[in-house]
Amino acid sequence: MGKRVFGKSKMKRLPIAVCGSLAYDTIMVFPDRFRNRILPEQIHILNVSFHVPEMRREFGGCAGNIAYGLHLLGMIPVVVAAVGGVDAGPYLERLRSWGVRDDGIRVIPGLLTAQAYIITDLDDNQIAAFHPGAMAHAQSCTVDSSWGVVWGIVAPDDRGAMVDRAEELAEIDVPFLFDPGQGLPLLSREDLLRCLELARGAVVNDYEAKLMEERTGLALIALAERVEALIVTRGSEGALLYTREGVQVIPAAPSEAIVDPTGCGDAFRAGVLAAVAAGADWADAVRLGAVLGAKKVAYPGAQNYRISWREAVTQMRQVYGVAAQWAD
Repeated sequence: MGKRVFGKSKMKRLPIAVCGSLAYDTIMVFPDRFRNRILPEQIHILNVSFHVPEMRREFGGCAGNIAYGLHLLGMIPVVVAAVGGVDAGPYLERLRSWGVRDDGIRVIPGLLTAQAYIITDLDDNQIAAFHPGAMAHAQSCTVDSSWGVVWGIVAPDDRGAMVDRAEELAEIDVPFLFDPGQGLPLLSREDLLRCLELARGAVVNDYEAKLMEERTGLALIALAERVEALIVTRGSEGALLYTREGVQVIPAAPSEAIVDPTGCGDAFRAGVLAAVAAGADWADAVRLGAVLGAKKVAYPGAQNYRISWREAVTQMRQVYGVAAQWAD
């Protein structure tokens, strides 16, 4: 991975393609533990209801959440997504207020923007339902070489859109992270292997890593050989970084509070993406991602935390004891 040279005084703002979903999240908090209400021996006839006295509606979707983190770090996100003409107005206005470029956003008349319904329990376990809405038309979006993006990410989206975005970014020689996430069950073995072949790096959580092994029939070590870096996040246990040099364990960054895990993975990905675009090696990129994830978990919703590039880099240096000269 080639490194970019920046001036000593000010970080350059870089355009980064963020391909994935834009959605509205309805987030509910269950003031108990799912395991207290679900009987394992009765799982075959599951019929449960959770009383959720706390509920709120937030802006979400993987592309929106990642774009938010990149915006905080001073990058210029170029979102590639499909939204519904019925209700997209507030979200588009929000994105534009950050200076996010909407070159790649397509508005689908007569449809709702994707909707996520998430219940979180006291152990930070989550049960979610997702209505794709306009996201089902995301394959009609496209990435354009005239945007001048220097990096990209292919995040969870419609199945065809994820595969197409990977092909398009590779065709115009833009390095990208492959983040199958919740979209992983939609992708075939051939889809996964093709996206890994085209990507510079990939990032999944520990559950998704096992699912990817099962879907492809290959161990993580073998999958990691197809990219420069395969990152497996493990929540409070930190992350595993697989590269051709071996496996490195990178501890989680400390958080000021544990409030809401929604969007932590997307904040992590924003940190990783901003760092590699700035010239970081993969280990430092994971460290910056960990700092953003730790910041996000202290705030409700996916797009309500605050952190600047300088604050994030300072925290990374303090927590991990690294020089990170690429960040100056």
